[in-house]
Amino acid sequence: MFGKLFGGGRERPTADPHALPVPRKQKNGVYALRALGDARVLALVEAADAGDWAAVKAALVPFDLGREQAVLGQLTDVDGLEEWIVRAAEEDKDDKRLRATALLISGARHVAWGWEARTSARAVDVSRGQWETFYERLRIAEEHLLEAAELQPDWVTPWRHLLTSGRGMSVDDSVQDARLAAGLRRDPLNLDLHLEWVSHLQPRWGGEPGQALEFARKAFAAAPDGHRLGCAVAMAHIEDWVESDSRDCLQDPRIRTELREAAERSILHHAYERRLGWQGDYNIFAMALSLAGSSTASNVFRELDGVFTEWPWTFMADPQKVYARFRKAF
Repeated sequence: MFGKLFGGGRERPTADPHALPVPRKQKNGVYALRALGDARVLALVEAADAGDWAAVKAALVPFDLGREQAVLGQLTDVDGLEEWIVRAAEEDKDDKRLRATALLISGARHVAWGWEARTSARAVDVSRGQWETFYERLRIAEEHLLEAAELQPDWVTPWRHLLTSGRGMSVDDSVQDARLAAGLRRDPLNLDLHLEWVSHLQPRWGGEPGQALEFARKAFAAAPDGHRLGCAVAMAHIEDWVESDSRDCLQDPRIRTELREAAERSILHHAYERRLGWQGDYNIFAMALSLAGSSTASNVFRELDGVFTEWPWTFMADPQKVYARFRKAF
């Protein structure tokens, strides 16, 4: 995508006809990834931002939101989307797939919109009004996501977002377990489901220390070489860092070794496929390896070539500045 060699004597990849141009204005050689770096995704986001359902449907032709979480995720931050998307679903009520698509987009947007109301503050610092808004938006999200899942039983993305809404609403563990199982039946190696469960298992959400890392290790061990599930291991370590009172908790030789081996068997493996959103996978490892003080971070930053994604750097006070600092250090 950026005209770089992948290494190891491999051929230069064919230019992507849909790739967005690299921004000219960059700070410290770093720039935020826009619309997954893809012109088709940008057209989809712009259509949604304009409230143009016909244009959204046209822009969706190359994609399958029922399976492509990276593309769906680009719509969840579109302000105002929640105001008209349900009406769009009504317009297409006789077309099950289109209605399911609109409901899926609405559900995913309401989950993100709910968290906007709650904010990232500690639970004790969230006001009663914020909680009420949070729960109301998640209630709508659940209703729409469940209907989308019913209309399109083979889709996996509704279950990924139902895990998030269920966590926010503190639904019973048996319900969350059932939702995870439903998602994994549809896609046993789905990274987004695994990442959401890594979050679910954190102590701040009622999990036990070490549960998330154990879950991630087991999942990655069952994945083939070159699979992106290695990101679950990296994310579990990042989550441990978030939970810890020590900023140096990942500075352990055993952790550095595990992260290096996970990177080499996943994103840095020759079998890894760079699909839409691959930069997000690399950013997860860039942060984890940097926090662990691993020199392998340099390989990851080199391939990113300055591309920054908000997640998972949002755990930092100044995400892009920290990314740039780590990039320079390695």
